[in-house]
Amino acid sequence: MGRHFSRREAVCGGFGASLLAGNIIPGAAAQTAKPLIRRPIAHGGGETLPVVGVGTSEVFDLGPGDRLGPTAVVRALVAGGGSLIDTAPSYGEAEAVVGDVVAATGLRPRVFIATKLEEYRRGEETAEAQGCLARLKTDKLDLLQLHNVRDPRQSLAGLNALKARGLCRYTGITTTFENSYPAAEAIITREKPDFLEIDYAIDNREAENRVLPAAAAAGTAVLVALPFGRGRLFGIARGKPLPDWAGEFDCASWGQFFLKFILGHPAVTAAIPGTSKAEHMIDNLDAGRGRLPDAGQRARMIKYVESLG
Repeated sequence: MGRHFSRREAVCGGFGASLLAGNIIPGAAAQTAKPLIRRPIAHGGGETLPVVGVGTSEVFDLGPGDRLGPTAVVRALVAGGGSLIDTAPSYGEAEAVVGDVVAATGLRPRVFIATKLEEYRRGEETAEAQGCLARLKTDKLDLLQLHNVRDPRQSLAGLNALKARGLCRYTGITTTFENSYPAAEAIITREKPDFLEIDYAIDNREAENRVLPAAAAAGTAVLVALPFGRGRLFGIARGKPLPDWAGEFDCASWGQFFLKFILGHPAVTAAIPGTSKAEHMIDNLDAGRGRLPDAGQRARMIKYVESLG
């Protein structure tokens, strides 16, 4: 099994090395001055969501005394115009960490918290949701999702009842497993949930074939998990230069390259890359500023990444 290279290694080998040498892609220094793109939530009555948020799986699974990193990430997210924080009970201590950070910083009114139900026990949705509320130290969730759906006949009635009672504002489903895509497609087509969370990356594009079109047809907002291909992409990019033409869509790092590819898809509402570092959060947010690649540029991006392998 090959080594998983870190984002730091990829950045230092690519854009970071250019930065140290003074060879900055034109426009990169001014990137953070541009506003963060927002996209509408189709079922949201005009509400919009910033196109880059943060995922908390693994990176926020920390002990009770370790809050400095997550606090810096959340502060950077909000300061940079973002709001979306995605978490789940199955992410270890992540929910509790998010709750502690948001409560301590007073940022609850400025963040959009998405979490998940895990148990699939009919009639017990309320108890499970109340556990999420307690850990997150809030009285209402922005988004509550059924985690990793598998059954195409899955009903969202229990989840939607929680929405009707005011425990959450939006409901949705998630999957990060290709063998569950047919189930997700069936549920989206029948139930038309507010949100879908799915894995999608420049080297993992199966979701484009049926699931993303189904979400677009249903008016289902799409959150993209694992946009860096479970870390594979930084290994591929390690030591490789960004192409000069990345500047055509205001791209200044490999992280932005991978995220801008995703955000260039018209069905995608937001990407939620996980990070434990504020500097990576800032870089991720910059992917949601300025120009995004069009269809032709996205095809060129795919070919370039494939050539690196």
